[in-house]
Amino acid sequence: MATNKPRYTVSVDNELFQRIENFRFERRFQTRSEATVELIRLGLDSLERDNESKQKNSE
Repeated sequence: MATNKPRYTVSVDNELFQRIENFRFERRFQTRSEATVELIRLGLDSLERDNESKQKNSE
């Protein structure tokens, strides 16, 4: 299954690897890559919401 999406490799320790695997199986992602992309998206969305909240509080 070829794709034109950019790719890169990430190394993690055993504890983080197991957390990603647990997330993957709990959410029924077919691949580790799909789960990792979702975790990144969730993290970035959370950071964006935090930044927006901080900006509103400083006004």
